[in-house]
Amino acid sequence: MEDDLWPRVERLRHWLDTHAAPELAGDVRLWRVLKISEEVGEVAEAMHGAMGANPRKGASHTWDDVHTELCDVIVTSMMALATCTPDAASVLDARLRHLIDRVPGA
Repeated sequence: MEDDLWPRVERLRHWLDTHAAPELAGDVRLWRVLKISEEVGEVAEAMHGAMGANPRKGASHTWDDVHTELCDVIVTSMMALATCTPDAASVLDARLRHLIDRVPGA
């Protein structure tokens, strides 16, 4: 699965590029990065619901909802990165290596 991860992200990105609303034309990087914030908000909503933190709503979400929303954050972030650089896979790999190198014993 890992080998075809970025090609699948690129397919989604291409679809979005060809189906974007005309009023969003221009620097699409801005919209892709802002979309991450929207998805993070949906994770927060799902967490509140899974934990029953809102007494008015109670347990309105499941942990599966949280997992799904976290995946949406990851995919949305990957699409934003792929929109900002044609070398997204290498950029992510380099950053992950840097973070791992900073952890003692990793």
